[in-house]
Amino acid sequence: MRKFNDYLKEQMQNPEFKKEYDNLQPEFDIIRAIVDARTSQNLTQKQLAEKTGIHQADISKLENGTRNPSINLLKRLAESMDMMLKIEFEPKQKTH
Repeated sequence: MRKFNDYLKEQMQNPEFKKEYDNLQPEFDIIRAIVDARTSQNLTQKQLAEKTGIHQADISKLENGTRNPSINLLKRLAESMDMMLKIEFEPKQKTH
């Protein structure tokens, strides 16, 4: 049975696939950051919802990628977990 990473590596050879995957990477990074922050605090979605006043369903939508958060919403989440929101711009990797 093939593993996901093997499949992904194979698909990344396709320029169209790679372009679309790279275009979605910022959304995946935000989702991962939210989930990692919440789990590092040993919080369930329900507990985070109670701390922030954000409905649990909305937190679920953020974490499964069906809702795009505003900067203010991200700041609320960070504050409720005693964290600071940090957004960075990084240079693109040059391909030869």
